[in-house]
Amino acid sequence: QSQLEESGGKLVQPGESLRLSCATSEYGSNYFALAWFRQVPGKQREGISCISSTGSTTYYIDSVKGRFTISRDDAKQSTYLQMNSLKPEDTGVYYCASAPTGWNMFDCRRWNDYRYWGRGTQVTVSS
Repeated sequence: QSQLEESGGKLVQPGESLRLSCATSEYGSNYFALAWFRQVPGKQREGISCISSTGSTTYYIDSVKGRFTISRDDAKQSTYLQMNSLKPEDTGVYYCASAPTGWNMFDCRRWNDYRYWGRGTQVTVSS
C-alpha cells in the first residue's frame, strides 16, 4: 500500500517543462524530509532531488541541477518537482518519498532512509 501519490507524468518533447505533484498526507509534515527518485529500465532507482523537513535545504544531482526545482507545501500536504528543459535522458518513472527525521538534523541525501513511497508516475521525453 502506497502512502504517497504522484501525479503529472506524461509524454513531452525535449525542451518542454513539466510539473510533478505528490500528495503526501501525514507523511509530508515538517517531521519528514521529502525526495524525488527516478528509475529507468535496467537501472536502480536513484534519488535525484530532496528537500529538508523545514524546506530550508535542497539538493539536486548534477544532471538535473539548474533545470529541476523541488518544493514543498506542508499546508497542502504536497511536494512538487518542477522540471524545465527536459531531455530524453530524463525519461523514467518518478517516485516521491518521505523519510522521518526524528526531529533531528537530517541530511535529506540519506536515500536509504526513505521509508514511505508513492507508486510512481511515468515521464517520457521524446520527439
